[in-house]
Amino acid sequence: RKPVITVTGFLGAGKSTLLQHVLHERHGRRIAVIQNELAAGESLTEQVSMVSEEGDKFDEWVELPNGCLCCSVRDKLTVALENLMERRGQFDYILIETTGVANPGALASTFWLDEELESTLMLDGIVTLVDAANVRRHVAQEAPMDAVNEAVQQIAFADRIVVNKVDLAKDEAEVASVEALVRGVNALAPIRRSEHAHVDLDFILNTQSFQTQRAIEVAQGLAEAQARAAEWCAQCADDDVT
Repeated sequence: RKPVITVTGFLGAGKSTLLQHVLHERHGRRIAVIQNELAAGESLTEQVSMVSEEGDKFDEWVELPNGCLCCSVRDKLTVALENLMERRGQFDYILIETTGVANPGALASTFWLDEELESTLMLDGIVTLVDAANVRRHVAQEAPMDAVNEAVQQIAFADRIVVNKVDLAKDEAEVASVEALVRGVNALAPIRRSEHAHVDLDFILNTQSFQTQRAIEVAQGLAEAQARAAEWCAQCADDDVT
Protein backbone atom coordinates (compact mmCIF):
# COMPACT_ATOMS: atom_id res chain seq x y z
CA ARG A 1 0.00 0.00 0.00
CA LYS A 2 1.15 3.52 -0.77
CA PRO A 3 1.90 5.67 2.29
CA VAL A 4 -0.07 8.92 2.63
CA ILE A 5 1.24 11.81 4.71
CA THR A 6 -1.12 14.63 5.67
CA VAL A 7 0.48 18.06 6.04
CA THR A 8 -1.54 20.39 8.22
CA GLY A 9 -1.03 23.59 10.16
CA PHE A 10 -2.70 26.90 10.80
CA LEU A 11 -2.74 29.60 8.12
CA GLY A 12 0.78 30.88 7.46
CA ALA A 13 2.57 28.04 9.25
CA GLY A 14 4.58 27.14 6.13
CA LYS A 15 2.73 24.21 4.54
CA SER A 16 2.99 25.48 0.96
CA THR A 17 6.65 26.40 1.48
CA LEU A 18 7.37 22.84 2.61
CA LEU A 19 5.65 21.51 -0.51
CA GLN A 20 7.71 23.82 -2.70
CA HIS A 21 10.87 22.25 -1.27
CA VAL A 22 9.47 18.77 -1.91
CA LEU A 23 8.54 19.59 -5.50
CA HIS A 24 11.72 21.39 -6.54
CA GLU A 25 14.64 19.96 -4.61
CA ARG A 26 16.68 16.97 -5.80
CA HIS A 27 15.94 14.54 -2.99
CA GLY A 28 15.73 11.34 -5.04
CA ARG A 29 12.20 10.49 -3.92
CA ARG A 30 9.10 10.15 -6.08
CA ILE A 31 6.36 12.04 -4.25
CA ALA A 32 2.85 12.89 -5.39
CA VAL A 33 1.56 16.13 -3.85
CA ILE A 34 -2.12 16.97 -3.56
CA GLN A 35 -2.78 20.56 -2.60
CA ASN A 36 -6.19 20.90 -1.01
CA GLU A 37 -5.81 24.60 -0.34
CA LEU A 38 -5.67 27.32 -2.99
CA ALA A 39 -3.65 30.36 -2.03
CA ALA A 40 -4.92 33.80 -2.88
CA GLY A 41 -5.19 34.01 -6.63
CA GLU A 42 -2.78 31.25 -7.51
CA SER A 43 -2.59 27.53 -6.83
CA LEU A 44 0.59 25.59 -6.26
CA THR A 45 0.00 23.74 -9.53
CA GLU A 46 0.05 27.03 -11.42
CA GLN A 47 3.27 28.04 -9.67
CA VAL A 48 4.85 24.69 -10.47
CA SER A 49 3.81 24.70 -14.12
CA MET A 50 5.72 27.92 -14.66
CA VAL A 51 9.00 26.20 -13.73
CA SER A 52 8.35 23.02 -15.70
CA GLU A 53 11.10 22.38 -18.24
CA GLU A 54 8.66 21.39 -20.99
CA GLY A 55 6.65 24.62 -20.78
CA ASP A 56 3.40 22.73 -21.31
CA LYS A 57 0.01 23.73 -19.95
CA PHE A 58 -1.38 21.23 -17.47
CA ASP A 59 -5.01 20.65 -16.56
CA GLU A 60 -4.68 18.49 -13.47
CA TRP A 61 -1.41 16.66 -12.85
CA VAL A 62 1.97 18.31 -13.22
CA GLU A 63 4.98 16.05 -13.66
CA LEU A 64 8.18 17.70 -12.46
CA PRO A 65 11.83 17.24 -13.40
CA ASN A 66 12.66 15.84 -9.92
CA GLY A 67 10.22 12.96 -10.42
CA CYS A 68 7.37 14.34 -8.30
CA LEU A 69 3.76 14.85 -9.31
CA CYS A 70 1.51 17.71 -8.24
CA CYS A 71 -2.27 18.09 -8.29
CA SER A 72 -4.42 20.93 -6.99
CA VAL A 73 -7.97 20.14 -5.86
CA ARG A 74 -10.67 22.20 -4.23
CA ASP A 75 -12.64 19.24 -2.92
CA LYS A 76 -13.46 15.60 -3.72
CA LEU A 77 -10.19 14.39 -2.24
CA THR A 78 -11.28 10.77 -2.49
CA VAL A 79 -11.78 11.12 -6.26
CA ALA A 80 -8.35 12.71 -6.62
CA LEU A 81 -6.75 9.83 -4.71
CA GLU A 82 -8.55 7.25 -6.81
CA ASN A 83 -7.40 8.98 -10.00
CA LEU A 84 -3.87 9.17 -8.65
CA MET A 85 -3.77 5.43 -7.97
CA GLU A 86 -4.10 4.85 -11.71
CA ARG A 87 -0.54 6.21 -11.87
CA ARG A 88 0.73 4.32 -8.83
CA GLY A 89 3.89 3.19 -10.63
CA GLN A 90 5.09 6.79 -10.89
CA PHE A 91 5.37 7.64 -7.18
CA ASP A 92 6.25 6.14 -3.81
CA TYR A 93 4.58 8.59 -1.40
CA ILE A 94 1.56 10.88 -1.35
CA LEU A 95 1.61 14.21 0.48
CA ILE A 96 -1.75 15.90 1.08
CA GLU A 97 -1.88 19.54 2.13
CA THR A 98 -4.98 20.50 4.08
CA THR A 99 -6.59 23.90 4.45
CA GLY A 100 -5.31 26.09 7.26
CA VAL A 101 -8.47 25.55 9.31
CA ALA A 102 -8.98 21.86 8.52
CA ASN A 103 -9.61 19.24 11.17
CA PRO A 104 -6.98 16.55 10.42
CA GLY A 105 -9.00 13.98 12.35
CA ALA A 106 -11.86 14.24 9.86
CA LEU A 107 -9.45 13.73 6.97
CA ALA A 108 -7.80 10.78 8.70
CA SER A 109 -11.16 9.07 9.14
CA THR A 110 -11.48 9.01 5.35
CA PHE A 111 -8.90 6.25 5.23
CA TRP A 112 -10.36 3.89 7.81
CA LEU A 113 -13.97 4.46 6.75
CA ASP A 114 -13.40 3.92 3.02
CA GLU A 115 -12.56 0.24 2.50
CA GLU A 116 -11.58 0.73 -1.15
CA LEU A 117 -9.08 3.45 -0.29
CA GLU A 118 -7.76 1.49 2.68
CA SER A 119 -6.97 -1.46 0.42
CA THR A 120 -4.52 0.58 -1.69
CA LEU A 121 -3.41 3.38 0.65
CA MET A 122 -2.31 3.70 4.25
CA LEU A 123 -2.20 6.85 6.33
CA ASP A 124 1.48 6.99 7.25
CA GLY A 125 1.29 10.03 9.51
CA ILE A 126 -0.10 13.50 10.21
CA VAL A 127 2.54 16.23 10.06
CA THR A 128 1.63 19.54 11.69
CA LEU A 129 3.58 22.73 11.08
CA VAL A 130 3.52 25.26 13.91
CA ASP A 131 4.31 28.93 13.40
CA ALA A 132 6.76 29.67 16.22
CA ALA A 133 6.13 33.40 16.01
CA ASN A 134 2.32 33.24 16.11
CA VAL A 135 1.19 29.93 17.59
CA ARG A 136 0.25 31.44 20.95
CA ARG A 137 -2.17 33.80 19.24
CA HIS A 138 -3.57 30.95 17.13
CA VAL A 139 -4.14 28.69 20.13
CA ALA A 140 -5.71 31.53 22.12
CA GLN A 141 -8.32 32.34 19.46
CA GLU A 142 -11.83 31.68 20.67
CA ALA A 143 -13.73 28.99 18.79
CA PRO A 144 -17.53 28.87 18.46
CA MET A 145 -19.22 27.18 21.42
CA ASP A 146 -19.83 23.98 19.40
CA ALA A 147 -16.25 23.74 18.05
CA VAL A 148 -12.66 23.21 19.12
CA ASN A 149 -9.88 25.68 18.30
CA GLU A 150 -8.44 24.57 14.94
CA ALA A 151 -4.80 25.10 15.89
CA VAL A 152 -5.27 22.96 19.00
CA GLN A 153 -6.87 20.19 16.92
CA GLN A 154 -4.02 20.21 14.43
CA ILE A 155 -1.39 19.90 17.17
CA ALA A 156 -3.37 17.25 19.07
CA PHE A 157 -3.74 14.92 16.07
CA ALA A 158 -0.12 15.29 14.92
CA ASP A 159 2.23 12.32 14.63
CA ARG A 160 5.13 14.62 13.72
CA ILE A 161 5.41 18.32 14.61
CA VAL A 162 7.59 20.88 12.85
CA VAL A 163 8.07 24.11 14.79
CA ASN A 164 8.69 26.40 11.84
CA LYS A 165 9.89 30.01 11.59
CA VAL A 166 12.15 29.66 14.62
CA ASP A 167 14.29 32.40 13.05
CA LEU A 168 11.41 34.83 13.69
CA ALA A 169 11.22 34.04 17.40
CA LYS A 170 12.78 36.55 19.78
CA ASP A 171 15.25 34.14 21.32
CA GLU A 172 15.87 30.54 22.38
CA ALA A 173 13.67 30.99 25.43
CA GLU A 174 10.70 31.83 23.22
CA VAL A 175 11.26 28.77 21.03
CA ALA A 176 11.51 26.58 24.13
CA SER A 177 8.29 28.13 25.41
CA VAL A 178 6.55 27.33 22.13
CA GLU A 179 7.73 23.72 22.34
CA ALA A 180 6.40 23.52 25.91
CA LEU A 181 3.05 24.85 24.70
CA VAL A 182 2.96 22.21 21.97
CA ARG A 183 3.93 19.51 24.46
CA GLY A 184 1.01 20.58 26.66
CA VAL A 185 -1.35 19.68 23.82
CA ASN A 186 0.51 16.66 22.39
CA ALA A 187 3.11 14.97 24.55
CA LEU A 188 3.81 12.09 22.16
CA ALA A 189 4.70 13.46 18.72
CA PRO A 190 8.41 14.07 18.00
CA ILE A 191 9.26 17.74 17.36
CA ARG A 192 11.75 19.26 14.94
CA ARG A 193 12.62 22.91 14.49
CA SER A 194 12.88 24.53 11.07
CA GLU A 195 13.45 27.78 9.24
CA HIS A 196 11.57 28.44 5.99
CA ALA A 197 9.99 24.97 6.34
CA HIS A 198 13.25 23.17 5.53
CA VAL A 199 12.98 19.76 7.19
CA ASP A 200 14.71 16.41 6.66
CA LEU A 201 12.22 14.35 4.65
CA ASP A 202 13.16 11.27 6.67
CA PHE A 203 11.42 12.96 9.61
CA ILE A 204 8.06 13.06 7.81
CA LEU A 205 8.10 10.26 5.23
CA ASN A 206 7.54 6.55 5.85
CA THR A 207 7.31 6.99 9.62
CA GLN A 208 4.39 4.55 10.03
CA SER A 209 3.42 6.68 13.01
CA PHE A 210 -0.33 7.05 12.53
CA GLN A 211 -2.44 4.88 14.84
CA THR A 212 -6.20 4.75 14.39
CA GLN A 213 -6.90 4.05 18.05
CA ARG A 214 -4.87 7.06 19.18
CA ALA A 215 -6.69 9.30 16.68
CA ILE A 216 -10.03 8.07 18.02
CA GLU A 217 -8.91 8.79 21.59
CA VAL A 218 -7.74 12.28 20.62
CA ALA A 219 -11.09 12.97 18.95
CA GLN A 220 -12.93 11.76 22.04
CA GLY A 221 -10.78 13.91 24.31
CA LEU A 222 -11.38 17.00 22.19
CA ALA A 223 -15.11 16.30 22.13
CA GLU A 224 -15.20 15.99 25.92
CA ALA A 225 -13.25 19.25 26.31
CA GLN A 226 -15.67 20.91 23.92
CA ALA A 227 -18.66 19.63 25.90
CA ARG A 228 -17.16 20.91 29.17
CA ALA A 229 -16.54 24.31 27.60
CA ALA A 230 -20.11 24.47 26.28
CA GLU A 231 -21.45 23.51 29.70
CA TRP A 232 -19.33 26.19 31.36
CA CYS A 233 -20.52 28.82 28.86
CA ALA A 234 -24.13 27.83 29.45
CA GLN A 235 -23.62 28.09 33.21
CA CYS A 236 -22.09 31.53 32.79
CA ALA A 237 -25.07 32.63 30.71
CA ASP A 238 -27.47 31.36 33.42
CA ASP A 239 -25.52 33.22 36.09
CA ASP A 240 -25.72 36.41 34.06
CA VAL A 241 -29.50 36.04 33.74
CA THR A 242 -29.99 35.45 37.47
